[in-house]
Amino acid sequence: MGYRCILWTRPPLLWVAAFGPRGHVRVEVGMHAVPGGSWAFHGDGRRLGPGGDVAGAAEMVDRLLKHRMFPATW
Repeated sequence: MGYRCILWTRPPLLWVAAFGPRGHVRVEVGMHAVPGGSWAFHGDGRRLGPGGDVAGAAEMVDRLLKHRMFPATW
């Protein structure tokens, strides 16, 4: 299993896909303005973390992809 990333320029989105032996899953990640004048990572309608916390957002994307690949284990 591995991850692939595709950057779209309009609107600025990042598609993160996980490929497995039986298929693949994906999640789109974007940046949105939040109250207080800051930015946050968003993916599939949920907030993944503050804009400065790339590692935290990556962990949330990883959890979301694992849940989609193996729904019976979560």
